[in-house]
Amino acid sequence: MGTKGRDIGRLLSDFGHELPAAAVAEEAVKEPRLFRPAPRAGRFQRDRGWSASRAPVLQWQMTSEQTPALWPWISTPGLPPTGAQMGIDQLSGAAFYADPMGWVLDDSIPVTNPNIMSFGKPGRGKSATTKAFCLRMMDFGYRTLILGDPKDEYEPLCRAFGVQPFSIGPGMLTRINPLALGPLGQGWDQLDATEAKERSAVVFSRWLTLVRGLVGSQKVGAQHVPFGPSDEVVIKRALETLTGYDRGSTRLKETTIAELWHLLDSPTPELVASTRYESERHFLDETRLLRDALAQLVTGALAGLFDDHTNIDIDWTAPIQSLSLSRLEPLGEEATGIALTCLNSWGRGMRELAAPGDMRVVVRDESWKQLRLGVEAVKSFDADLRLSRRDGDIQFAVAHKPSDLLSAGSAGSQAQNIAKDLLHLVDIKILHGQDQGVANELEQLLGLGQIARNLVTGWGMQGKGRALWGVGDQLYQVQTVLHPAEHQLTFTNENLAGAA
Repeated sequence: MGTKGRDIGRLLSDFGHELPAAAVAEEAVKEPRLFRPAPRAGRFQRDRGWSASRAPVLQWQMTSEQTPALWPWISTPGLPPTGAQMGIDQLSGAAFYADPMGWVLDDSIPVTNPNIMSFGKPGRGKSATTKAFCLRMMDFGYRTLILGDPKDEYEPLCRAFGVQPFSIGPGMLTRINPLALGPLGQGWDQLDATEAKERSAVVFSRWLTLVRGLVGSQKVGAQHVPFGPSDEVVIKRALETLTGYDRGSTRLKETTIAELWHLLDSPTPELVASTRYESERHFLDETRLLRDALAQLVTGALAGLFDDHTNIDIDWTAPIQSLSLSRLEPLGEEATGIALTCLNSWGRGMRELAAPGDMRVVVRDESWKQLRLGVEAVKSFDADLRLSRRDGDIQFAVAHKPSDLLSAGSAGSQAQNIAKDLLHLVDIKILHGQDQGVANELEQLLGLGQIARNLVTGWGMQGKGRALWGVGDQLYQVQTVLHPAEHQLTFTNENLAGAA
């Protein structure tokens, strides 16, 4: 009775059942300590950072919007992956997508217009980035319109889509009428009085803006030809006469700059009376500068290019269309600038009744040549940028450096002030590599801080396609990545390669 009985394991073993052996827990091995705690004042040893007292710690409270003021290159908020995939965001390592219209519609992104202005020293990948953007936006339903290609840079891109660019220049057959009615001239006889009046106001406003730019581009000595209120009345009355609007015509007749000039040079008694001049002699004396300025498009270096009706039929359903101006290069920068002004006005007219969903990237290359024509030409360019929200087009202007805008006039002039304000009409800026001498311009005109300036003048100069993208007040350090096939379409150094 005093002996201990069998346990359950032995009892089962007697009947032929063996319990599984219990696992023997291994003794835990303690890992060596990599870091040892240190006293608050450090270890009291040589070269151990010991301090008799702790350094004071400053505490700051701020929002995420205020943080970049002290730490400007903390990675900015990521953009949604919509639109054209342009390359790599070097700060976050993620892909960078450009979607100007989508950014405007997204309230979380500080962009109110889809306009783009690209600056960069020649050879830094400015043209390649522009072409890559146009090419990749085609996948999202956008078409590209090149309103003046001064160096035929977009010709390979056009030919890749089977499109033949239109060439404008002395001896060429292409004619463009900057006073074309455009889509607004269609179905005029079916409009009621109110809508006809509204359409005519749009058409005449566009024409007046153009004529101001053309007249103001001419010079008397060092001064641009003025265009005052009296000149505006004369031009408007003459255009109303030529189109039949003053007679209440149910359909406006398209006119040309040549017809406008001839009417002003040989005014009718009705025109003289409606413009409140005492006599024909008084009219001719007071409008001499106006008539001589318009005569330059009819009898000057650009004669035969913009003084007749448009004789080309553009396929607006094609993925890209381009108007080449390379043949104007021997005539000088001023002639190219005047041609760009005419094409911009004509292009604006062609887009005034764009069908829903007909979206365009309108490229304005060498835009600085137009801005140098004076205050009225700057106003014309300004009007194009302001219409981007209404038309749904992305205006893509290309220049070399921010100070190109300052060449619109003398310091403090109206032309220069308007040109500076153009930067506020462009919420998206692409800043390619620039020389150190441009650093002050980046600060004064664009408000870039020292770190951003150093990126543009340092990192941006160390490789092609590197650019600082300003999306509103958010900055992104982007490396454009081109497909091998795109390299062939965007290469702009054919002449240099051939010479080598």
